[in-house]
Amino acid sequence: MSWIPFKIGQPRKQIVSKTVERDFEREYEKLQKVEDQTKKLHKDMKKSTEADLAMSKAAVKISGDLLSNPLCEQDLAFLESMNGLDTAMKRMDAFNQEKVNQIQKTVIDPLKKYSSVFPSLNMAVKRREQALQDYKRLQSKVEKYEEKEKTGPIMVKLHQAREELKPVREDFEAKNKQLLDEMPEFYNSRIDYFQPSFEALIRAQVAYFTEMHKIFTELTDQIDQGGLTDEQRKQENEAKLNELRALSIVAND
Repeated sequence: MSWIPFKIGQPRKQIVSKTVERDFEREYEKLQKVEDQTKKLHKDMKKSTEADLAMSKAAVKISGDLLSNPLCEQDLAFLESMNGLDTAMKRMDAFNQEKVNQIQKTVIDPLKKYSSVFPSLNMAVKRREQALQDYKRLQSKVEKYEEKEKTGPIMVKLHQAREELKPVREDFEAKNKQLLDEMPEFYNSRIDYFQPSFEALIRAQVAYFTEMHKIFTELTDQIDQGGLTDEQRKQENEAKLNELRALSIVAND
C-alpha cells in the first residue's frame, strides 16, 4: 500500500458531512440549470420578437413594392387588390408591434430581471467556499498543535488556534445553513414568478392571431371576387405560363 503524506491545510477531521455536501451540491446544481435555462429563454425570446418584427416590416415593404408596380396604373382591379393587401400588411405590422411591446414588458423584461439575481447567488456560494477553506486551514492548524508534545508554549498556541478557529467555524456554519435553507426556496419560487409571464405570452399571441384572422378574412373577401379555388387558380396560371412559353422569344433553340 502506497503512503500518502498528510497535506498541509487539509484537516483529518471531516468538518462537513458527505450528506450535507451532497445536499448543497444538488441544490446549487438545480439553480445553475435554472440560470442557464433562463438566459437561453431570454435570448430566444429576443430573437423571436426581432424575427416577428422583421417579418411584418418585410411584408409591408413587399406590399408597397407591388402597389408601386406600373401594372397598377393599367389594371384598376389589380390596383384595388394591392391597396387591400397594403392596408392589411400595415394593420398586421401595427398589431405585431403591439404584440412585441407586450411580450417585451411581460416576458422578456421579467426574464432579464430574474437573471440579474444569479450573480448575487453565485457570489454567496463563493463566500461560502472561501469560509470553508478558511475553516479547513484553521482546523488543520489546531490538529497540528494537538499532535505535538503538550509543552507550555504548544498549549498556548493550541489555545490561540482554537480561539481563532471558533469565529471562522461559526461564519462558515452560518453561510452554509443560509444557503441550504434558501436555495430550495429560491428554486421553488420560479413557478410563481414565471407563470404570470407565460400566461401573458399566451394572451398576447391569442390576441394577435385573432386580429390576423379578421384582417386576412376581410382581405380574402375583398380580392377573391372570382370565387376560384386554389386548384382552379393553379390551372389558370399554368395555362397563362404555357402561352408565354409558346412565344418565339422564349422558345427553346
